[in-house]
Amino acid sequence: MEKKQRISIFTTASLPWMTGTSVNPLFRAAYLAKQDEERKVTLVIPWLSLKDQEHVYPDKITFNLPSEQEKYVRNWLEERTGFRSGFDIRFYPGKFSRDKRSILAVGDITEAIPDEEADIAVLEEPEHLTWYHHGKRWKAKFRLVVGVVHTNYLEYVRREKNGRVQAFFLKYINSWVVNIYCHKVCLLVSFMLVSVSMQRFAHFEGNYVSSDGLVAFARHGIIDGLIVIRLSAATQDLPRSIICNVHGVNPRFIEIGKKKNEQQQNGSKAFAKGAYYIGKMIWHKGYKELLKLLRDNQNDLTGLEVDLYGNGEDSAEVQEAAKKLELTVRVHPGRDHADPLFHDYKVFLNPSTTDVVCTTTAEALAMGKIVVCANHPSNDFFKQFPNCRTYDDSKGFVEATRKALTEEPSPLTDAQRHELSWEAATERFLRAAELEQAPPLKAEADQAPSQKRLTKSSSKLFMSTSLSFKRRMEDASALAHFVGTALLSSQPDEDQRKKLGLAPPSGKWGPRLAQEDPGYHRGTPLMYGLQDCSHS
Repeated sequence: MEKKQRISIFTTASLPWMTGTSVNPLFRAAYLAKQDEERKVTLVIPWLSLKDQEHVYPDKITFNLPSEQEKYVRNWLEERTGFRSGFDIRFYPGKFSRDKRSILAVGDITEAIPDEEADIAVLEEPEHLTWYHHGKRWKAKFRLVVGVVHTNYLEYVRREKNGRVQAFFLKYINSWVVNIYCHKVCLLVSFMLVSVSMQRFAHFEGNYVSSDGLVAFARHGIIDGLIVIRLSAATQDLPRSIICNVHGVNPRFIEIGKKKNEQQQNGSKAFAKGAYYIGKMIWHKGYKELLKLLRDNQNDLTGLEVDLYGNGEDSAEVQEAAKKLELTVRVHPGRDHADPLFHDYKVFLNPSTTDVVCTTTAEALAMGKIVVCANHPSNDFFKQFPNCRTYDDSKGFVEATRKALTEEPSPLTDAQRHELSWEAATERFLRAAELEQAPPLKAEADQAPSQKRLTKSSSKLFMSTSLSFKRRMEDASALAHFVGTALLSSQPDEDQRKKLGLAPPSGKWGPRLAQEDPGYHRGTPLMYGLQDCSHS
């Protein structure tokens, strides 16, 4: 009988924080579970102290118990997908770092998954999850570890003081930890393939390659049994990485696009408003580039009106900069992109070059809008859609914007809508990750009957020796990281231990969890009417 696949998805954020690493892994878990009901999927998310919750979560939303947050997450998801999801939710202790503006894991988060359930791990933001990882080695515990890179950390760091120096060191730290802990890495960026495996292929510069094609190329670029592809993309090159957009859009946006298509076919004015941008209101999320483009081209964009929507640390500065323009640029608080307020806008302006794959761009395309964005690797996936207009410079931005405002968007075909969906994203993820080809754990391999020949050719012997040496070096590197993080890592506070049912630092996770929170039991919903959530 075939062993049931167990996929554990670890991520760095959770709802109600509306960020990509909370929303996209949640949808991935839901659609992986839906795609195969025999597959056991677990989403592992951070549990914050009440103080951190008050700082991170919007609208004064806080939770006293993990079960309360689980209920919130499941309700939010079900409202958007229209189906009950058959995956578990578990929590690990996390702390919000104000200087890094992100949540960092505390303790050994691999223990959130019992050893007997450890099969395949998906690390959403593998570098982020492993910078301070002090615990069991991911590749020793899980049969396969797949990293999904969400964030262009190097670009963010370059924009800070002494950014080039910081980016130099961060680049090598990221490569180091990903090489130690991941078998494979999916980069959510362009499909632009530069070179594959030195002598196996020449250069395929600038060509669009489907996810099927990428995997086919990758199979010819296997080194040490692991896929290695050299890429030109928005994120840094990482060991054993391939490029594939494994994200989709909230089904709500596709439904909005269908209604707009019906209005267009009926001869109604589907898009009565002009141009807008939505995103977290911090300068490096595209606001700096957009306001500069508007300021430098005011004479060529006379009459243009733009609405900006977002919340963030730089909101006041963005408002001040917008007031100095001769153009009409209105700044509004952030809203859900699916809000009816946005339905009638025709043009989405997004000049950001710090994103890996911009979720709001995908959402705008799904709603049937025209998108004007930079000709940048992070936008290569979107170039296949007729409503995506790219520009290379300031003049190109003006031309693309003026043209977009005078034209009507092209209706999406069913195939194009599917390409934006989470169903398609799940298919791409499964192809790119090649889960069925994962190697067995060392313990499983040792128990299997030996199939090796008694004699080996000299080349095979050399390969075996080389692999053995590589593994020893990797083990030594992992040990060095383990020792180093002992000086930097912290432990859960007393309240987190109580809420999550954690044993003292030397112990394991959660046997006491049901005593502390009866509604949260090893990720299985037991109250609030969620007993049947394990069935789609």
